[in-house]
Amino acid sequence: MLNNKNKSPAYIIILLILAGEAVFILPFVLQRIFRSTFLETLAINNTQLGSCFSIYGLVALFSYLFGGPLADKFKPHILMSVALMLTAFGGFYLATYPTLANLHILYGFWGFTTIFLFWAAMIKATRIWGGSDKQGIAFGFLDGGRGLTAALFGSVGVLIFSLFITKDIELTSLDERREAFKQVIIFTSIAICFIAVLVFFFLKNLNVSEENIVENRNSLSLSSFKEVMKFRAVWLLMIIILCAYFGYKMTDVFSLYAETVMNYNKIESAKIGTYLLYMRPVIGVVIGLLADRTRASLWIVIGFLLMLITSLIFASGIINDSSILLFVLSIGTMALGVYSARVLYFATLEEAKIPLAITGTAVGFISIVGYTPDIFAGLLYGYFLDAYQGETGHQIAFAIMAGFSFVGFLAAYFLYKRPKP
Repeated sequence: MLNNKNKSPAYIIILLILAGEAVFILPFVLQRIFRSTFLETLAINNTQLGSCFSIYGLVALFSYLFGGPLADKFKPHILMSVALMLTAFGGFYLATYPTLANLHILYGFWGFTTIFLFWAAMIKATRIWGGSDKQGIAFGFLDGGRGLTAALFGSVGVLIFSLFITKDIELTSLDERREAFKQVIIFTSIAICFIAVLVFFFLKNLNVSEENIVENRNSLSLSSFKEVMKFRAVWLLMIIILCAYFGYKMTDVFSLYAETVMNYNKIESAKIGTYLLYMRPVIGVVIGLLADRTRASLWIVIGFLLMLITSLIFASGIINDSSILLFVLSIGTMALGVYSARVLYFATLEEAKIPLAITGTAVGFISIVGYTPDIFAGLLYGYFLDAYQGETGHQIAFAIMAGFSFVGFLAAYFLYKRPKP
């Protein structure tokens, strides 16, 4: 298990937080905050954007498998800095507003840079930083801090966008909105390049015993996968992450819901998406502290319960432009459930006594199934949002989320009740 000696310095977790969200800003966060603007400036619809996510998810599927063992062989700062720089280069290309075919290629490229080189390395580095008794707070800081990072990127992005919109948003031309959004993309790409440099030079100071780092460097050992598959928690985590991540993908539509159902304008709806991101740091830290005092799996159960209740509320159709308070409370409660589950799924690796030396392999193996919503979620809810305009499409999408939340609740309950190793 983990060794608490020679703890890594506090600035390491700050770097992990910055890098951990920066790498996903371009493929995911910008379209979450600027959903309608993203669609119109690139001249695509929800289903076509979903197809981009599917390409990303297919590339990521193989990247999880081979990127996990890679993280058990090479130092995190090298893998993560290269991934960040390559991802940023993709952002500069996005600013040229590529065709849909080239956008598919770009999202496939991002599936490689953000997952094969980055994902398992980040999770392993966070687990090392947390030691044996602070896994909840380590992953709480990571996800909560990532939320704050995304919120800051979003706030600056909204500010930049509004600065280049010199009149009422409804009176601007498409070309004006394209130019304003282009500046947001370029700023984001430059910021990611800067974070890549910081990671390369400073994350190398992550402390861990040499045997933990090099134990699995000799080969992409089949025995590591066999060892991982012996843990029942690994299989339950696959289901938990699959369901929780679908719920997280559904937060992409909140800004669109605000615009199409609640009748907010484009800037107001973008702010809704940004405000929700500011909940992640608070939830991450609080839930992380609670998990270290109880069990991470307990709070995952609670998170799914909140997701189930609120998704049923949205699916019922009782939320409309005349029920603003219910809308705010419902998206806030849903975000609490989604972020609670998201914060803690990998904190259970220590609870399940999975050895540090095979962390990367375990993360990769779990993620193969757990993150498949990258392949189908965007296409699935995108189809219904396009086929059933307005509130009806959203009701269907949230009804599907309720089904995933129920399955995730059951898996999380079994994880919580399983006998301790």
